[in-house]
Amino acid sequence: MNEENFDPKQSLLLIESMINRAKDKFAEDGSMYLLWGWVVFVCSLTQFVLMHFFKYPYHYVVWFASWIIVIYQLVYIRKKIRRRRVRTYTGYILGYVWLTFVIVIFLLAFLIGRLTEGDYYMHISPILLTIYGIPIFLSGIILRFKPLVIGGIGCWILSIAAMLIENYDYQFLLIPLAMIIAWIIPGYLLRAKYKLQSQ
Repeated sequence: MNEENFDPKQSLLLIESMINRAKDKFAEDGSMYLLWGWVVFVCSLTQFVLMHFFKYPYHYVVWFASWIIVIYQLVYIRKKIRRRRVRTYTGYILGYVWLTFVIVIFLLAFLIGRLTEGDYYMHISPILLTIYGIPIFLSGIILRFKPLVIGGIGCWILSIAAMLIENYDYQFLLIPLAMIIAWIIPGYLLRAKYKLQSQ
């Protein structure tokens, strides 16, 4: 194509196609959603079993396993950043969305750990479900990927449902359900999309 025939409209179309390509490339194979979706699913379900069936007082210790995943992901992200030739604006924004989510989760864990009185534990699941929905919803909007948007909204609906359940044990069961809706299913759909684009 000659430069003389390359009009402004074609320039805009080229720029738009490059943005879309960068956006889709960042989505990659959904590994982050699948990794954390399955980790939280297994940990929360294990905690429910320990809490409800075995009445184990230290049922929360299962979450210490997530530290291994945190270390693994830090190493994985570092290698990924080194291999990446171009950092997209989409990737930049998503990185901070998830960084904010991690900070909020750690702050919440710290604050909850300091509470000793009242029925605060009845509000833990609704709060967690509300927070889980935020990065998923925002990621779906940024990536223009509807399953993530739906997953984020699903977390918020489940947070309302959790408030209606009086038994804390069963309330806690909504967390693995949220992982299936918001993280695991969108993760597999992202992987399918990535494989299709790679062919």
